[in-house]
Amino acid sequence: MHAPGPMQLLLIAIVLLVLFGRGKIANMMGEVGKGITAFKKGIKDGTDEIEKTSADGAKDVTPEKEKV
Repeated sequence: MHAPGPMQLLLIAIVLLVLFGRGKIANMMGEVGKGITAFKKGIKDGTDEIEKTSADGAKDVTPEKEKV
């Protein structure tokens, strides 16, 4: 399967514009941008939390009976 050519991409863009209209497509792209921003923020928060817990050091979870 090969990638679509420039004429095929132009035809797809025209069909989408006719079906949804310029305003609807702009709104959808805005929502996609917000979703990407939220995803990046979630990734950053997750890595910050992991770094914070690993900075606390390893905890000894050996039961009291087994400690010598």
